Amino acid sequence: MTTATRSITITDPVGIHARPASQLASTAAQSGCEVTIAKHAGEPGVNASSILSIMSLGINQGDTVQITVKGDDAEAVADHVVKAVKGE
Repeated sequence: MTTATRSITITDPVGIHARPASQLASTAAQSGCEVTIAKHAGEPGVNASSILSIMSLGINQGDTVQITVKGDDAEAVADHVVKAVKGE
């Protein structure tokens, strides 16, 4: 099992709201990996497969979040999750 970590600064003026949270949760759930997101590096992350957990972080524009992926093909999954957060 491998681990991949990505940091991304949120540029959306309303932060991570319902739509990007839904896209992130869906991508994480379908990945087959353990995906977590933390509002600040070094903090424990929440389950990125849960929209409610993501929304509970209160991520705003300008926040730099840390995404951690554990599992097979973690690097590719991490890149895919970052695209989901960016809405790509």
